Amino acid sequence: MKFLITWLEKYFLPIAGKIGGEKHLVALRDAFVGTIPATMAGSVAVMLNALLRDLPPQFFEGYNGGEIPIIRDIIAINGFVWSGTLAIAGLIFVFSWGYNLSRVYGVNELSGGIVSTAASVAGITFSFSGSITGLNLNPDTVEQINNAGWAATTEGITAAGWGWIPLNNLDANLFFTAMIVGFVATMIYVKLMLRDITIKLPDSVPPAISKAFAAIIPATVALYVVGLFYYVFSKINPGMTFLQWLQETVAVPLLGLSQGFGAVILVALFVQLFWFFGIHGPNVLAPILEGVFGVAQLENVNLFQQGGTDLVIEQGYMWVRGSFDAYAWYGGSGGTIILIIAILLFSKRKDYRTIANLSVGPGIFNINEPIMFGLPIVLNPIMFIPFLLSPVVSVSIGYFATIWGLVDPVSQQVVWVTPPFLLSFLATGADWRAPIVTLIGMLASFAIWLPFVIAANKLDPDLTKDDPVVESQSDDNSIQG
Repeated sequence: MKFLITWLEKYFLPIAGKIGGEKHLVALRDAFVGTIPATMAGSVAVMLNALLRDLPPQFFEGYNGGEIPIIRDIIAINGFVWSGTLAIAGLIFVFSWGYNLSRVYGVNELSGGIVSTAASVAGITFSFSGSITGLNLNPDTVEQINNAGWAATTEGITAAGWGWIPLNNLDANLFFTAMIVGFVATMIYVKLMLRDITIKLPDSVPPAISKAFAAIIPATVALYVVGLFYYVFSKINPGMTFLQWLQETVAVPLLGLSQGFGAVILVALFVQLFWFFGIHGPNVLAPILEGVFGVAQLENVNLFQQGGTDLVIEQGYMWVRGSFDAYAWYGGSGGTIILIIAILLFSKRKDYRTIANLSVGPGIFNINEPIMFGLPIVLNPIMFIPFLLSPVVSVSIGYFATIWGLVDPVSQQVVWVTPPFLLSFLATGADWRAPIVTLIGMLASFAIWLPFVIAANKLDPDLTKDDPVVESQSDDNSIQG
Protein backbone atom coordinates (compact mmCIF):
# COMPACT_ATOMS: atom_id res chain seq x y z
CA MET A 1 0.00 0.00 0.00
CA LYS A 2 2.80 2.41 0.91
CA PHE A 3 4.51 1.70 -2.42
CA LEU A 4 1.25 2.31 -4.30
CA ILE A 5 0.62 5.62 -2.52
CA THR A 6 4.21 6.72 -3.17
CA TRP A 7 3.94 5.80 -6.85
CA LEU A 8 0.66 7.67 -7.22
CA GLU A 9 2.07 10.72 -5.47
CA LYS A 10 5.10 10.71 -7.74
CA TYR A 11 3.48 10.04 -11.11
CA PHE A 12 -0.29 10.48 -10.91
CA LEU A 13 -0.58 13.57 -8.72
CA PRO A 14 1.54 15.89 -10.92
CA ILE A 15 -0.49 14.91 -13.99
CA ALA A 16 -3.75 15.36 -12.08
CA GLY A 17 -2.63 18.78 -10.90
CA LYS A 18 -1.78 19.90 -14.43
CA ILE A 19 -5.07 18.64 -15.82
CA GLY A 20 -7.01 20.32 -13.03
CA GLY A 21 -5.29 23.67 -13.71
CA GLU A 22 -5.27 23.62 -17.52
CA LYS A 23 -6.98 26.86 -18.47
CA HIS A 24 -9.01 25.54 -21.40
CA LEU A 25 -10.41 22.67 -19.34
CA VAL A 26 -11.11 25.08 -16.49
CA ALA A 27 -13.01 27.30 -18.92
CA LEU A 28 -14.96 24.31 -20.26
CA ARG A 29 -15.83 23.19 -16.75
CA ASP A 30 -16.98 26.69 -15.81
CA ALA A 31 -18.98 26.91 -19.04
CA PHE A 32 -20.99 23.86 -18.06
CA VAL A 33 -21.38 25.15 -14.51
CA GLY A 34 -22.60 28.46 -15.92
CA THR A 35 -25.56 26.77 -17.60
CA ILE A 36 -26.82 25.26 -14.34
CA PRO A 37 -29.39 27.98 -13.49
CA ALA A 38 -31.16 27.47 -16.81
CA THR A 39 -30.82 23.68 -17.03
CA MET A 40 -31.99 23.21 -13.44
CA ALA A 41 -35.00 25.47 -14.01
CA GLY A 42 -35.87 23.44 -17.10
CA SER A 43 -35.36 20.23 -15.18
CA VAL A 44 -37.75 21.39 -12.46
CA ALA A 45 -40.33 22.11 -15.17
CA VAL A 46 -39.92 18.66 -16.72
CA MET A 47 -39.97 17.02 -13.29
CA LEU A 48 -43.19 18.82 -12.30
CA ASN A 49 -44.82 17.80 -15.56
CA ALA A 50 -43.72 14.25 -14.90
CA LEU A 51 -45.41 14.32 -11.50
CA LEU A 52 -48.54 16.17 -12.65
CA ARG A 53 -49.03 14.82 -16.17
CA ASP A 54 -47.10 11.62 -16.77
CA LEU A 55 -46.98 9.75 -13.46
CA PRO A 56 -50.64 9.85 -12.26
CA PRO A 57 -52.04 7.90 -15.26
CA GLN A 58 -49.96 4.94 -14.10
CA PHE A 59 -51.98 4.83 -10.88
CA PHE A 60 -55.32 6.47 -11.74
CA GLU A 61 -57.18 5.19 -14.78
CA GLY A 62 -58.62 7.96 -16.91
CA TYR A 63 -56.46 10.67 -15.39
CA ASN A 64 -55.69 13.52 -17.80
CA GLY A 65 -53.85 16.48 -16.32
CA GLY A 66 -54.61 18.54 -19.42
CA GLU A 67 -58.28 18.55 -18.53
CA ILE A 68 -57.90 19.73 -14.90
CA PRO A 69 -57.95 23.56 -14.85
CA ILE A 70 -55.15 24.38 -12.40
CA ILE A 71 -53.02 21.37 -13.34
CA ARG A 72 -53.48 22.24 -17.02
CA ASP A 73 -52.23 25.78 -16.40
CA ILE A 74 -49.19 24.59 -14.45
CA ILE A 75 -48.32 22.13 -17.23
CA ALA A 76 -48.54 24.95 -19.78
CA ILE A 77 -46.30 27.22 -17.69
CA ASN A 78 -43.76 24.40 -17.33
CA GLY A 79 -43.81 24.05 -21.11
CA PHE A 80 -42.81 27.70 -21.51
CA VAL A 81 -39.98 27.26 -18.99
CA TRP A 82 -38.74 24.17 -20.86
CA SER A 83 -38.82 26.06 -24.18
CA GLY A 84 -36.51 28.74 -22.79
CA THR A 85 -34.09 26.40 -21.05
CA LEU A 86 -33.54 22.75 -22.01
CA ALA A 87 -34.97 23.23 -25.49
CA ILE A 88 -32.13 25.70 -26.21
CA ALA A 89 -29.56 24.33 -23.77
CA GLY A 90 -26.91 24.22 -26.48
CA LEU A 91 -27.41 27.88 -27.30
CA ILE A 92 -27.02 28.79 -23.62
CA PHE A 93 -23.85 26.72 -23.40
CA VAL A 94 -22.42 28.38 -26.53
CA PHE A 95 -22.45 31.80 -24.89
CA SER A 96 -21.15 30.46 -21.58
CA TRP A 97 -18.28 28.69 -23.38
CA GLY A 98 -17.10 31.80 -25.20
CA TYR A 99 -17.55 33.94 -22.08
CA ASN A 100 -15.50 31.66 -19.81
CA LEU A 101 -12.84 31.03 -22.45
CA SER A 102 -12.35 34.79 -22.84
CA ARG A 103 -12.26 35.24 -19.09
CA VAL A 104 -9.34 32.86 -18.54
CA TYR A 105 -7.37 34.89 -21.10
CA GLY A 106 -8.35 38.19 -19.49
CA VAL A 107 -10.13 39.77 -22.47
CA ASN A 108 -13.66 41.16 -22.88
CA GLU A 109 -15.87 38.24 -21.78
CA LEU A 110 -19.15 39.60 -23.12
CA SER A 111 -17.78 39.95 -26.64
CA GLY A 112 -16.23 36.49 -26.38
CA GLY A 113 -19.60 34.97 -25.54
CA ILE A 114 -21.23 36.81 -28.43
CA VAL A 115 -18.54 35.67 -30.88
CA SER A 116 -18.90 32.05 -29.78
CA THR A 117 -22.70 32.24 -30.10
CA ALA A 118 -22.65 33.94 -33.49
CA ALA A 119 -20.06 31.53 -34.90
CA SER A 120 -22.01 28.45 -33.79
CA VAL A 121 -25.43 29.68 -34.91
CA ALA A 122 -24.04 30.74 -38.30
CA GLY A 123 -23.74 27.10 -39.34
CA ILE A 124 -27.31 26.13 -38.46
CA THR A 125 -29.82 25.56 -41.22
CA PHE A 126 -32.58 28.18 -41.42
CA SER A 127 -34.69 26.37 -44.00
CA PHE A 128 -36.83 23.30 -44.25
CA SER A 129 -38.36 21.21 -46.99
CA GLY A 130 -40.53 18.15 -47.13
CA SER A 131 -43.24 16.43 -49.10
CA ILE A 132 -46.34 14.40 -48.41
CA THR A 133 -47.80 12.09 -51.06
CA GLY A 134 -50.79 9.79 -51.28
CA LEU A 135 -53.29 12.56 -50.55
CA ASN A 136 -56.60 13.27 -52.21
CA LEU A 137 -56.94 17.06 -52.17
CA ASN A 138 -59.71 19.01 -53.79
CA PRO A 139 -58.78 21.69 -56.37
CA ASP A 140 -59.66 24.59 -54.05
CA THR A 141 -57.28 23.35 -51.37
CA VAL A 142 -54.55 22.88 -53.97
CA GLU A 143 -55.04 26.45 -55.15
CA GLN A 144 -54.84 27.82 -51.60
CA ILE A 145 -51.63 25.92 -50.89
CA ASN A 146 -50.02 27.11 -54.12
CA ASN A 147 -51.01 30.69 -53.36
CA ALA A 148 -49.30 30.35 -49.95
CA GLY A 149 -46.00 29.64 -51.72
CA TRP A 150 -45.86 25.87 -51.49
CA ALA A 151 -46.26 23.41 -54.36
CA ALA A 152 -49.31 21.16 -54.29
CA THR A 153 -51.23 18.78 -56.49
CA THR A 154 -54.30 16.73 -55.75
CA GLU A 155 -51.99 13.85 -54.77
CA GLY A 156 -49.46 15.61 -52.53
CA ILE A 157 -47.78 18.67 -51.08
CA THR A 158 -44.18 19.83 -51.33
CA ALA A 159 -43.46 22.36 -48.59
CA ALA A 160 -40.41 24.57 -48.15
CA GLY A 161 -39.62 27.61 -46.09
CA TRP A 162 -36.86 29.79 -44.72
CA GLY A 163 -36.38 31.41 -41.34
CA TRP A 164 -37.06 28.32 -39.26
CA ILE A 165 -34.54 26.97 -36.74
CA PRO A 166 -35.27 23.40 -35.65
CA LEU A 167 -35.03 23.06 -31.87
CA ASN A 168 -32.82 19.99 -32.24
CA ASN A 169 -30.21 22.39 -33.64
CA LEU A 170 -30.25 24.43 -30.43
CA ASP A 171 -30.56 21.83 -27.69
CA ALA A 172 -27.89 19.44 -26.41
CA ASN A 173 -27.05 18.51 -30.00
CA LEU A 174 -25.29 21.87 -30.32
CA PHE A 175 -22.80 21.12 -27.53
CA PHE A 176 -20.28 19.30 -29.70
CA THR A 177 -20.37 21.89 -32.46
CA ALA A 178 -20.03 24.68 -29.90
CA MET A 179 -17.03 23.04 -28.29
CA ILE A 180 -15.21 23.05 -31.62
CA VAL A 181 -16.51 26.02 -33.60
CA GLY A 182 -17.05 28.17 -30.51
CA PHE A 183 -13.53 27.38 -29.34
CA VAL A 184 -11.90 28.22 -32.67
CA ALA A 185 -13.83 31.45 -33.14
CA THR A 186 -13.27 32.61 -29.58
CA MET A 187 -9.56 31.80 -29.70
CA ILE A 188 -9.13 33.84 -32.90
CA TYR A 189 -10.91 36.70 -31.16
CA VAL A 190 -8.80 36.24 -28.01
CA LYS A 191 -5.45 36.14 -29.83
CA LEU A 192 -6.22 39.27 -31.83
CA MET A 193 -7.33 41.04 -28.67
CA LEU A 194 -4.13 40.05 -26.87
CA ARG A 195 -2.07 41.36 -29.82
CA ASP A 196 -3.97 44.62 -29.51
CA ILE A 197 -5.27 44.51 -33.09
CA THR A 198 -8.19 46.68 -32.13
CA ILE A 199 -9.90 50.01 -32.76
CA LYS A 200 -8.71 52.49 -30.15
CA LEU A 201 -10.92 55.36 -29.02
CA PRO A 202 -9.98 58.40 -26.92
CA ASP A 203 -10.01 58.07 -23.13
CA SER A 204 -12.99 60.42 -22.97
CA VAL A 205 -15.21 57.74 -24.55
CA PRO A 206 -17.21 55.69 -21.99
CA PRO A 207 -15.53 52.33 -21.19
CA ALA A 208 -18.49 50.26 -22.42
CA ILE A 209 -18.27 51.88 -25.86
CA SER A 210 -14.48 51.53 -25.97
CA LYS A 211 -14.67 47.83 -25.16
CA ALA A 212 -17.31 47.25 -27.82
CA PHE A 213 -15.30 49.05 -30.51
CA ALA A 214 -12.10 47.28 -29.45
CA ALA A 215 -13.77 43.94 -30.15
CA ILE A 216 -14.97 44.85 -33.65
CA ILE A 217 -11.88 43.78 -35.61
CA PRO A 218 -11.15 40.55 -33.65
CA ALA A 219 -14.82 39.53 -33.73
CA THR A 220 -15.19 40.29 -37.45
CA VAL A 221 -12.07 38.31 -38.35
CA ALA A 222 -13.18 35.36 -36.21
CA LEU A 223 -16.66 35.27 -37.73
CA TYR A 224 -15.38 35.57 -41.30
CA VAL A 225 -12.93 32.73 -40.74
CA VAL A 226 -15.79 30.57 -39.47
CA GLY A 227 -18.04 31.76 -42.31
CA LEU A 228 -15.38 30.78 -44.86
CA PHE A 229 -15.12 27.36 -43.24
CA TYR A 230 -18.88 26.84 -43.43
CA TYR A 231 -18.88 27.88 -47.09
CA VAL A 232 -16.11 25.44 -48.04
CA PHE A 233 -17.78 22.70 -46.02
CA SER A 234 -21.08 23.26 -47.84
CA LYS A 235 -19.31 22.86 -51.19
CA ILE A 236 -17.65 19.63 -50.11
CA ASN A 237 -20.78 18.24 -48.41
CA PRO A 238 -23.79 19.71 -50.21
CA GLY A 239 -27.04 19.49 -48.33
CA MET A 240 -25.37 18.80 -44.96
CA THR A 241 -24.50 21.27 -42.22
CA PHE A 242 -21.37 20.97 -40.12
CA LEU A 243 -23.61 20.31 -37.12
CA GLN A 244 -25.24 17.35 -38.88
CA TRP A 245 -21.88 15.99 -40.03
CA LEU A 246 -20.39 16.32 -36.55
CA GLN A 247 -23.37 14.57 -35.01
CA GLU A 248 -23.08 11.62 -37.38
CA THR A 249 -19.30 11.19 -37.37
CA VAL A 250 -18.27 12.23 -33.84
CA ALA A 251 -21.12 12.80 -31.39
CA VAL A 252 -23.12 9.63 -32.00
CA PRO A 253 -20.10 7.26 -31.87
CA LEU A 254 -18.72 9.06 -28.78
CA LEU A 255 -22.04 8.90 -26.97
CA GLY A 256 -22.38 5.28 -27.98
CA LEU A 257 -18.93 4.55 -26.58
CA SER A 258 -19.92 6.19 -23.29
CA GLN A 259 -22.62 3.55 -22.83
CA GLY A 260 -20.06 0.77 -22.55
CA PHE A 261 -19.44 -0.72 -19.11
CA GLY A 262 -15.69 -0.16 -19.38
CA ALA A 263 -16.08 3.56 -20.11
CA VAL A 264 -18.47 4.03 -17.19
CA ILE A 265 -16.19 2.21 -14.74
CA LEU A 266 -13.12 4.08 -15.97
CA VAL A 267 -14.77 7.44 -15.36
CA ALA A 268 -15.93 6.38 -11.89
CA LEU A 269 -12.44 5.15 -11.03
CA PHE A 270 -10.63 8.29 -12.17
CA VAL A 271 -13.04 10.53 -10.27
CA GLN A 272 -12.05 8.69 -7.10
CA LEU A 273 -8.33 8.83 -7.89
CA PHE A 274 -8.43 12.59 -8.33
CA TRP A 275 -10.42 13.04 -5.14
CA PHE A 276 -8.01 10.90 -3.14
CA PHE A 277 -5.33 13.47 -3.80
CA GLY A 278 -7.60 16.35 -2.88
CA ILE A 279 -8.50 17.30 -6.45
CA HIS A 280 -12.21 17.65 -7.24
CA GLY A 281 -12.69 14.66 -9.55
CA PRO A 282 -16.01 15.67 -11.16
CA ASN A 283 -14.62 19.13 -11.90
CA VAL A 284 -11.46 17.77 -13.52
CA LEU A 285 -13.46 15.29 -15.59
CA ALA A 286 -16.23 17.79 -16.38
CA PRO A 287 -15.41 17.72 -20.12
CA ILE A 288 -16.33 14.00 -20.09
CA LEU A 289 -19.01 13.98 -17.41
CA GLU A 290 -20.83 17.02 -18.77
CA GLY A 291 -19.68 17.02 -22.39
CA VAL A 292 -20.56 13.37 -23.01
CA PHE A 293 -22.74 11.95 -20.22
CA GLY A 294 -24.36 15.35 -19.62
CA VAL A 295 -25.32 15.67 -23.27
CA ALA A 296 -26.83 12.18 -23.13
CA GLN A 297 -28.85 13.21 -20.07
CA LEU A 298 -30.25 16.31 -21.76
CA GLU A 299 -31.26 14.13 -24.68
CA ASN A 300 -33.12 11.82 -22.28
CA VAL A 301 -34.82 14.77 -20.59
CA ASN A 302 -36.05 16.09 -23.94
CA LEU A 303 -37.21 12.64 -25.05
CA PHE A 304 -39.12 12.25 -21.80
CA GLN A 305 -40.76 15.62 -22.41
CA GLN A 306 -41.90 14.41 -25.83
CA GLY A 307 -43.00 10.86 -25.09
CA GLY A 308 -42.31 9.81 -21.53
CA THR A 309 -40.22 6.90 -20.29
CA ASP A 310 -41.13 4.60 -23.19
CA LEU A 311 -39.55 6.99 -25.70
CA VAL A 312 -36.44 7.33 -23.50
CA ILE A 313 -36.04 3.55 -23.41
CA GLU A 314 -36.61 3.30 -27.16
CA GLN A 315 -34.40 6.15 -28.38
CA GLY A 316 -32.44 7.47 -25.39
CA TYR A 317 -29.34 6.52 -23.44
CA MET A 318 -29.17 3.99 -20.62
CA TRP A 319 -26.38 5.63 -18.60
CA VAL A 320 -26.12 9.41 -18.27
CA ARG A 321 -24.59 12.02 -15.97
CA GLY A 322 -27.28 11.71 -13.30
CA SER A 323 -26.86 7.93 -13.16
CA PHE A 324 -23.62 8.40 -11.21
CA ASP A 325 -25.43 10.56 -8.63
CA ALA A 326 -28.36 8.15 -8.37
CA TYR A 327 -26.42 4.91 -7.93
CA ALA A 328 -22.90 5.68 -6.74
CA TRP A 329 -22.27 9.20 -5.45
CA TYR A 330 -24.80 9.29 -2.62
CA GLY A 331 -23.32 11.50 0.05
CA GLY A 332 -20.86 12.75 -2.54
CA SER A 333 -18.13 11.12 -4.61
CA GLY A 334 -17.23 7.75 -3.14
CA GLY A 335 -20.65 7.18 -1.58
CA THR A 336 -19.29 8.71 1.63
CA ILE A 337 -22.67 8.81 3.41
CA ILE A 338 -22.14 5.05 3.81
CA LEU A 339 -18.75 5.64 5.42
CA ILE A 340 -20.39 8.08 7.84
CA ILE A 341 -23.03 5.49 8.78
CA ALA A 342 -20.37 2.79 9.23
CA ILE A 343 -18.34 5.07 11.50
CA LEU A 344 -21.35 6.00 13.62
CA LEU A 345 -22.30 2.33 14.04
CA PHE A 346 -18.95 0.58 14.41
CA SER A 347 -16.11 3.02 14.92
CA LYS A 348 -14.64 3.39 18.42
CA ARG A 349 -12.44 6.30 17.48
CA LYS A 350 -13.52 9.56 19.06
CA ASP A 351 -11.94 11.64 16.28
CA TYR A 352 -13.73 9.64 13.56
CA ARG A 353 -17.08 9.79 15.37
CA THR A 354 -16.76 13.52 15.92
CA ILE A 355 -16.09 14.15 12.23
CA ALA A 356 -18.91 11.76 11.25
CA ASN A 357 -21.39 13.58 13.48
CA LEU A 358 -20.40 16.89 11.90
CA SER A 359 -20.54 15.41 8.39
CA VAL A 360 -23.85 13.56 8.54
CA GLY A 361 -25.95 16.69 7.88
CA PRO A 362 -24.06 17.82 4.77
CA GLY A 363 -23.69 14.18 3.71
CA ILE A 364 -27.46 13.74 3.48
CA PHE A 365 -27.39 16.47 0.83
CA ASN A 366 -24.38 14.92 -0.98
CA ILE A 367 -21.85 17.43 0.33
CA ASN A 368 -18.81 15.44 1.40
CA GLU A 369 -16.02 17.99 1.88
CA PRO A 370 -16.27 17.73 5.72
CA ILE A 371 -15.62 14.00 5.69
CA MET A 372 -13.15 14.20 2.78
CA PHE A 373 -10.85 16.70 4.47
CA GLY A 374 -11.88 16.30 8.10
CA LEU A 375 -11.41 12.56 8.58
CA PRO A 376 -9.49 12.79 6.23
CA ILE A 377 -10.05 10.48 3.28
CA VAL A 378 -7.63 12.50 1.18
CA LEU A 379 -4.21 10.82 1.23
CA ASN A 380 -5.39 8.42 3.94
CA PRO A 381 -3.88 5.03 3.01
CA ILE A 382 -6.38 2.95 4.97
CA MET A 383 -9.28 4.59 3.10
CA PHE A 384 -7.71 4.29 -0.34
CA ILE A 385 -9.04 0.84 -1.32
CA PRO A 386 -12.68 1.27 -0.18
CA PHE A 387 -12.81 4.80 -1.56
CA LEU A 388 -11.89 3.47 -5.02
CA LEU A 389 -13.71 0.15 -4.86
CA SER A 390 -17.05 1.19 -3.36
CA PRO A 391 -18.20 3.47 -6.23
CA VAL A 392 -17.04 0.94 -8.83
CA VAL A 393 -19.24 -1.74 -7.26
CA SER A 394 -22.18 0.68 -6.87
CA VAL A 395 -21.87 1.89 -10.46
CA SER A 396 -21.81 -1.73 -11.64
CA ILE A 397 -25.03 -2.50 -9.76
CA GLY A 398 -26.79 0.57 -11.13
CA TYR A 399 -25.44 0.05 -14.62
CA PHE A 400 -26.57 -3.54 -15.04
CA ALA A 401 -29.90 -2.89 -13.33
CA THR A 402 -30.53 -0.21 -15.96
CA ILE A 403 -29.18 -2.17 -18.92
CA TRP A 404 -31.21 -5.25 -17.98
CA GLY A 405 -34.39 -3.20 -17.70
CA LEU A 406 -34.79 -3.73 -13.95
CA VAL A 407 -35.10 0.04 -13.52
CA ASP A 408 -35.92 2.90 -15.89
CA PRO A 409 -32.97 4.99 -17.15
CA VAL A 410 -32.37 8.42 -15.66
CA SER A 411 -34.55 10.86 -17.58
CA GLN A 412 -34.71 13.89 -15.26
CA GLN A 413 -32.02 16.35 -14.29
CA VAL A 414 -32.33 16.50 -10.52
CA VAL A 415 -30.25 18.95 -8.49
CA TRP A 416 -27.28 17.09 -7.01
CA VAL A 417 -28.05 18.13 -3.41
CA THR A 418 -31.26 16.06 -3.44
CA PRO A 419 -30.96 13.34 -0.73
CA PRO A 420 -30.36 9.73 -1.82
CA PHE A 421 -33.40 7.57 -2.59
CA LEU A 422 -35.41 10.68 -3.41
CA LEU A 423 -32.82 11.61 -6.03
CA SER A 424 -32.93 8.26 -7.80
CA PHE A 425 -36.73 8.16 -7.56
CA LEU A 426 -37.14 11.58 -9.18
CA ALA A 427 -34.26 11.16 -11.65
CA THR A 428 -35.89 8.07 -13.19
CA GLY A 429 -39.23 9.77 -13.67
CA ALA A 430 -40.61 8.43 -10.39
CA ASP A 431 -39.68 4.76 -10.88
CA TRP A 432 -40.24 3.13 -7.45
CA ARG A 433 -37.61 0.50 -8.24
CA ALA A 434 -34.79 3.06 -8.44
CA PRO A 435 -34.50 3.61 -4.66
CA ILE A 436 -34.30 -0.16 -4.23
CA VAL A 437 -31.35 -0.31 -6.62
CA THR A 438 -29.78 2.58 -4.70
CA LEU A 439 -30.30 0.68 -1.43
CA ILE A 440 -28.64 -2.45 -2.85
CA GLY A 441 -25.67 -0.35 -3.95
CA MET A 442 -25.50 1.21 -0.49
CA LEU A 443 -25.50 -2.19 1.22
CA ALA A 444 -22.69 -3.36 -1.05
CA SER A 445 -20.75 -0.19 -0.27
CA PHE A 446 -21.35 -0.69 3.44
CA ALA A 447 -19.87 -4.19 3.22
CA ILE A 448 -16.77 -2.72 1.56
CA TRP A 449 -16.31 0.21 3.97
CA LEU A 450 -16.97 -1.70 7.20
CA PRO A 451 -13.73 -3.78 7.47
CA PHE A 452 -11.62 -0.68 6.95
CA VAL A 453 -13.59 1.31 9.53
CA ILE A 454 -13.02 -1.48 12.06
CA ALA A 455 -9.36 -1.73 11.07
CA ALA A 456 -8.97 2.00 11.65
CA ASN A 457 -9.86 1.43 15.32
CA LYS A 458 -6.48 -0.24 15.76
CA LEU A 459 -4.72 2.89 14.59
CA ASP A 460 -6.28 5.11 17.28
CA PRO A 461 -3.70 5.98 19.97
CA ASP A 462 -6.48 6.38 22.56
CA LEU A 463 -7.60 2.79 21.97
CA THR A 464 -4.15 1.17 21.76
CA LYS A 465 -2.16 3.00 24.47
CA ASP A 466 -2.97 0.28 27.05
CA ASP A 467 -2.22 -2.57 24.63
CA PRO A 468 1.03 -4.20 25.87
CA VAL A 469 1.93 -5.37 22.38
CA VAL A 470 1.58 -1.90 20.94
CA GLU A 471 3.46 -0.38 23.90
CA SER A 472 6.26 -2.91 23.43
CA GLN A 473 6.52 -2.11 19.73
CA SER A 474 6.57 1.59 20.54
CA ASP A 475 9.36 1.09 23.08
CA ASP A 476 11.34 -0.97 20.60
CA ASN A 477 10.95 1.71 17.94
CA SER A 478 12.01 4.44 20.33
CA ILE A 479 15.10 2.48 21.33
CA GLN A 480 15.99 1.81 17.71
CA GLY A 481 15.47 5.49 16.93
